[in-house]
Amino acid sequence: MSDPIRFYYQGAVHEVRDAAPTRTVLQHLREDLHCTGTKEGCAEGDCGACTVVVGSLEHGSLTMKAVNACIQFLPTLDGKALFSVEDVAAADGALHPVQQALVECHGSQCGFCTPGFVMSLWGMYLKQEGRQPTRCQVDDALSGNLCRCTGYRPIIEAAYRMGELPPVQFDRAALVARLEALKRPSMAVYEAAGVHFFAPRTLDELVAVRAAHPAALLLAGSTDIGLWVTKQLRTLGDIIYLGHIDALKTIAEDAGQLTIGAGASLEDAYAALCRHYPGQLQDMWQRFASLPIRQAGTFGGNVANGSPIGDSMPWLIAVGARLVLRSAQGERSMPLEDFYLGYQKKDLQPGEFVQAVQVPLPQAEAADGSRRRQFRTYKLAKRFDQDISAVCAAFAFEFDGERIAGARIAFGGMAATPRRASLTEAFLAGRAWNEDTVKGAMALLADDYAPLSDMRASAAYRMKAAQNLLRRFWYETRHDDALAPGDVNAFKHGVTA
Repeated sequence: MSDPIRFYYQGAVHEVRDAAPTRTVLQHLREDLHCTGTKEGCAEGDCGACTVVVGSLEHGSLTMKAVNACIQFLPTLDGKALFSVEDVAAADGALHPVQQALVECHGSQCGFCTPGFVMSLWGMYLKQEGRQPTRCQVDDALSGNLCRCTGYRPIIEAAYRMGELPPVQFDRAALVARLEALKRPSMAVYEAAGVHFFAPRTLDELVAVRAAHPAALLLAGSTDIGLWVTKQLRTLGDIIYLGHIDALKTIAEDAGQLTIGAGASLEDAYAALCRHYPGQLQDMWQRFASLPIRQAGTFGGNVANGSPIGDSMPWLIAVGARLVLRSAQGERSMPLEDFYLGYQKKDLQPGEFVQAVQVPLPQAEAADGSRRRQFRTYKLAKRFDQDISAVCAAFAFEFDGERIAGARIAFGGMAATPRRASLTEAFLAGRAWNEDTVKGAMALLADDYAPLSDMRASAAYRMKAAQNLLRRFWYETRHDDALAPGDVNAFKHGVTA
């Protein structure tokens, strides 16, 4: 028997029984429900024209997240609430403050992208709960929405103006009650055209279904797998969906480390990490994709994906993060750097999955200042916001006085996997942290890596950039006259080319 897909939309519970498991939320909205306000632009989660807000219960609390409908599969809505641009205005047609502000500030021209902006701003409106947003919060909320004709000034003005209009309350308690009624006590199994979509609710159910179906595809945030369908037109087999397992979304601090469940969203994971590494990871958090992608994508999914240009892996490797893997045979742990065996090849046994990522937390410095640690990570891309890295670098050094007691260096975009610079690290050990040492280490990076040329950067650019990032790290951490991060950040000085 196949369980139906049940979700709350426009005041009613909708049931779907015969849609393909890889049918997207956007397709269902436009083609099945004929709610065509939500637009299709890029079909890959980049432009934001398809933005919707999804409500769900996580650990018993309501979360409301703006996500891209174009890459979310319809069965992932089971037990959740869907809100599209048709839901924002009042029942009598009165505009919501978000819509009214866009009208007053002339935030739309052709209008194609406007529904996506409305939903991103509505998501921020719910989160702010009457508080006026900062410019950074506005920019972050709109980082996943592209407009080609209006320009962002009037849209940003609308983001401020909406908080000045008479407020409209959202009935969270009523939505929680509806979602509680939709909650399933155990794993749901949706089937259509011979393809199964398993949605376990506990780790034990996940272990069992993974053991029974080791070839099934594990699906979390769909920010990568969704593109396999929409852009590569691939046909997927059975799917195991991880989005209903609260145990995979926990974030806990214990024994000097932060254990982040593989199902925790990128947004939640980086929020927790930046409480411990504020100066080092704040920029990476802001520049990691867009808010809708970070709210849908998962920290464990980013790591398990194993992309050579993934932004999390270099710094995780540099600080010595470990993975916790789980299967029917039990748990095992390994350094993250050992997980990647080659391009798109990971050390995963049949029936095994990533359960958590363990991140060491900063340690106290020596009281006399003789031993100190320095950690930085840098991202180079053609755009500041929502762009894939050409090179991503991470450096974690421990100093004993003016000498390097230990160095861990990792790069993304420089090899088939995120990888440490072992030759450079060995050269640095025990040396004085001065310009001669930096020059020698920069030269050795050419022996550690042989980058490729592609559409994002040439091999020569990547090598030069990697070497210069090591020099930048020295500028920021040298013993005499160290520069503040803002002093060596081109964006802070208005340099764009």
